[in-house]
Amino acid sequence: MPGMNRSTPSTLPIPPEQRPINEYQELRGSYFFRWATLEPRTYLSGILCVWLAAWFISGPVSAWSFPPQRMTAQFILGGAGGAGIILGLVLMRLYLGWGYIYSRLLSPRVHYEETGWHDGSFWIKPEEELAKDRLVVQYRVNPILRRLRRTLGTLGMLGLAVLGAWWLI
Repeated sequence: MPGMNRSTPSTLPIPPEQRPINEYQELRGSYFFRWATLEPRTYLSGILCVWLAAWFISGPVSAWSFPPQRMTAQFILGGAGGAGIILGLVLMRLYLGWGYIYSRLLSPRVHYEETGWHDGSFWIKPEEELAKDRLVVQYRVNPILRRLRRTLGTLGMLGLAVLGAWWLI
């Protein structure tokens, strides 16, 4: 079958930009996705900045729904919840991007497009390439995904706390 052969790196049928290790390096270097790899303090500062920036959208919506002068608690909880939803969407995008790279690196068989049209093929990674990719997953990608899962879980718990507070008022 075409595209299903084991090749040496110099004769790989897969375009270089579609090789999983190159996709990983590109993702790691991108401004948005690199955020998940930063030091904990910088990572948390970024989360806080996104949440605060999301208030520019959720704050006016919350103020329109709950006038701050009369319904202060509802305004604050509504704005905080809306900003949390926006933050959750940003974090989900990070998680999905890193999850895609995770699956491409772990897979022994990788789908690729030869010319950009719908004429894709599969490349079976040589054992050495597969072993290197799995090491990258174990030591680089797994910690990032674990961090994002914990962050999303914490955000979900905070969301439940906001709902609980809403229910109480």
